[in-house]
Amino acid sequence: MGSPGPQGHGPAEVIVVIPTILGIESSCDETAAAVVRGGREILSSVVASQDDVHRKYGGVVPELASREHLRRIVPVVREALEQARKDFDGIEAIAVTQGPGLIGSLLVGYTYGQTLAMALGKPLVPVNHLEGHVHAVFLEAQQGKTDGRHRLPELPAVCLIVSGGHTVVYDVRPMDGALEGPADYPAFRCAYTRIGATRDDAAGEAYDKVAKLLALGYPGGPVMDQLARHGNAGAVQFTSAHTRGNLFDFSFSGIKTAVLRHIRANPAFEPEIAARTEALRSGVRRAAELLPLCSQATLNLVASFQRAVVGDLVQRTLAAAEDRAAQCVLVSGGVAANSELRATFEQETAARALPVFFPSRPLSTDNAAMIAAAAYPRLLAGEIARDGPGAQANLPLA
Repeated sequence: MGSPGPQGHGPAEVIVVIPTILGIESSCDETAAAVVRGGREILSSVVASQDDVHRKYGGVVPELASREHLRRIVPVVREALEQARKDFDGIEAIAVTQGPGLIGSLLVGYTYGQTLAMALGKPLVPVNHLEGHVHAVFLEAQQGKTDGRHRLPELPAVCLIVSGGHTVVYDVRPMDGALEGPADYPAFRCAYTRIGATRDDAAGEAYDKVAKLLALGYPGGPVMDQLARHGNAGAVQFTSAHTRGNLFDFSFSGIKTAVLRHIRANPAFEPEIAARTEALRSGVRRAAELLPLCSQATLNLVASFQRAVVGDLVQRTLAAAEDRAAQCVLVSGGVAANSELRATFEQETAARALPVFFPSRPLSTDNAAMIAAAAYPRLLAGEIARDGPGAQANLPLA
């Protein structure tokens, strides 16, 4: 109940302030900033990609990544504020990615956010990058909630986070004593238990390495996903890795080696790989441009590789969901944008009457909106940075 109003004319109106948070993400090679209100309203989201910087190396070069973050972070934050029609006075808190990630990249974003918070007298909320990917699913589910078409994921859930740097499965449950927040702005406060993870390469890393072997450009995942539609996924047989000790762990180094051996055993691949290498040097990037330079054997190899990786990801995640009696499956991270992965998950979960939730493609890849969304329940709980460690390359989620 509210306190009596002036002259005893009834209860005073209780004004609930929904915090608007500036999120900053710099864990790898995207410099991102976003403004999110109450963990659900995306007022702006700006991502500056470094693909052009790292493309000629076939992967992310950590020192170059941190230099690019230094160059881009101020204009990216400024653009995010301008798109949101906010200034710093209209921001209640600043959220930063604390880890895991490349330490040089993390330090740029964390230090900049920390400096802003100190200068402005605003609270700083450190966020685990992996928790950001979980909240990307919640954030997506809330975007159309008011129209009655969208529903929120029910917990407990199993979440697969799959990207160029991570392939990990978590058990996600409501935290005891979790804050609910205002009705229209629920605060998803979760406890995490790691169920399984990759023992070597992340799935997205395997895509990039195979794309490099076949001269399909960087990043390899999106191009290979499009080319796979033109191949026969049953043409080349790849076996799933046996992970002793934990059936929910992944391993993708073996399939990468199998692709290399297949190429070496078939010299007919060499001329077209050389032709694609020259095409890449001349600026060819899109799958539609590379398709005429690919033989049917190459398309079959790409499709078979993708089918094997997707099958392993789906099979182990659904086995984990059954083991944990999950109410739904969450899939996030850059590889969650893969069309075959989405289609296979939707098909397999439908057969089990088990809901599956994805972020939209822009929210699947690294972004700062998910960081600001994950910071919202932490801010409500008073979990802000005081004295303690800053950026951490190997920050665990569970």
